[in-house]
Amino acid sequence: MLDFPYKRIILKISGESLANKKTNNTIDFDLVSNFARILNKFSDNHVQVGVVIGGGNFWRGRSNSNMNRVKADHIGMLATVMNAVALTDSLEQHGAESVLLTTIAFPQIGELYSPERAVNYLNQNKIVVFGYGTGSAFFSTDTAASLRASETNSEIILKATTIDGVYTNDPKIDPNATKYEKLSFDEMLAKNLKVIDSTAASMCRDNKIPVKIFSMNLLEDIIDNKLDFDFIGTIIVP
Repeated sequence: MLDFPYKRIILKISGESLANKKTNNTIDFDLVSNFARILNKFSDNHVQVGVVIGGGNFWRGRSNSNMNRVKADHIGMLATVMNAVALTDSLEQHGAESVLLTTIAFPQIGELYSPERAVNYLNQNKIVVFGYGTGSAFFSTDTAASLRASETNSEIILKATTIDGVYTNDPKIDPNATKYEKLSFDEMLAKNLKVIDSTAASMCRDNKIPVKIFSMNLLEDIIDNKLDFDFIGTIIVP
């Protein structure tokens, strides 16, 4: 049985984590399948899981200054739905019970999101995949994760990234960068550490939801009790 300190979590992953840059596959289904297999382990150990996925493997509209921001953001939110469909399909192939909830109606592929519906499915131990971000432009999927965590009374947000925590500087560029073990949201904002956006940070602070930043590669080791969850990555607290 998994010795895990939380019973309901929101897992935030980037769209890029589903892509394979070496093969130029926008969605690498081997990566998606492996991720689904790991998520299923959470569910098997009675940890209620909601997943928010970015869309950066398909679209990074903010880098295109010639396009209307609102329209660009909605293209990005559509990209998150494509990733969510791929993940829910793979979860089903692994025998997991899952449901896709989106903030605008896509009746052919999922259900319309409401907090009550999400909590009901989480209580049934179904993995809930959230698509279409917040449904509004100008908000990131980090903010979507903080919003879903707040609305579903989740205990923590786990943000799986390519870096194993929060550093004083980009460790890929600065070899002298040091890792923080623990930060407050106020410290994170004051130091301008852009690990989650300021709107998401403020929402998590106000709703007393911690955020754990850690390496995506460690997710399965956490599930298998090979690592002490308290001693990996960086925890950001209210």
